[in-house]
Amino acid sequence: MTAPHPSEKIEDIEIRLLLEALFLKYHYDFRNYAMASIKRRLKQAREQLGFATFSALQESLLHDPAMLPRLLGFLTVQVSEMFRDPTYFKAIREKVVPHLRTYPSLKVWIAGCSGGEELYSLAILFREEGLEDRTLFYATDINQDALNAAESGIFSLDRVPLFTENHRRSGGLSSLSDYYQAAYGRVSFDKSLRRNVVFSDHSLVTDAVFGEMHLISCRNVMIYFDRDLQDRALGLFKDSLARKGFLGLGAKESLRFSRHAGAFADFVREDRIYQRRDE
Repeated sequence: MTAPHPSEKIEDIEIRLLLEALFLKYHYDFRNYAMASIKRRLKQAREQLGFATFSALQESLLHDPAMLPRLLGFLTVQVSEMFRDPTYFKAIREKVVPHLRTYPSLKVWIAGCSGGEELYSLAILFREEGLEDRTLFYATDINQDALNAAESGIFSLDRVPLFTENHRRSGGLSSLSDYYQAAYGRVSFDKSLRRNVVFSDHSLVTDAVFGEMHLISCRNVMIYFDRDLQDRALGLFKDSLARKGFLGLGAKESLRFSRHAGAFADFVREDRIYQRRDE
């Protein structure tokens, strides 16, 4: 095994100090994110923001409040799309929704909502299944710019063909074009899709349970966490779910190695949908 180059060791020290500074000054905690992922994102930030070293980036972060949102844009970036992994949404529609119909009111949490693609996917699905009026959606993220983008409901027009195909493959009961208006190279989704949505800043790393949910969808977020942080997030989801509530994870995520695995049963294993055990 080749020893790290001395400059790499120094970079790793700088990164840990930068993450510590970010936490101490702004209370954003990335210290237990997977190091390879965080290092890659910070290198992109350093290069694109024009800093020679991570220490220089840290100095700017500590003394220039305008640097915080710019840095968070790199640290929290997520590539998503509407109805991503269509079989997941088809399983929600065909296997989870029949259970949700039995409740007079519903709470759904989209954790790490990023630009809102998953939120609008679920809002449309719930409207098509006649559950929207009894559902309160919580869309959370640690990045305020991402929350603002989600709340705007505006996406580039060139992304829509993929969104439309995903919606069709997920078992959509209407045309996706029923839900948006297109103009000037962008589409704006109907404001009515947001009428039952609460947008809120929430960190899976530091914040606590804030309600009892019937469905939590947190997909392709925990792949950036180390094992301890994954366990913390899954414990938070466990404590946030109603008995027999549902948890949906990303295609590359699993409960298998978590200390909270026993609190969940496989519901649709191939699509990473789990059900809170009735304890």
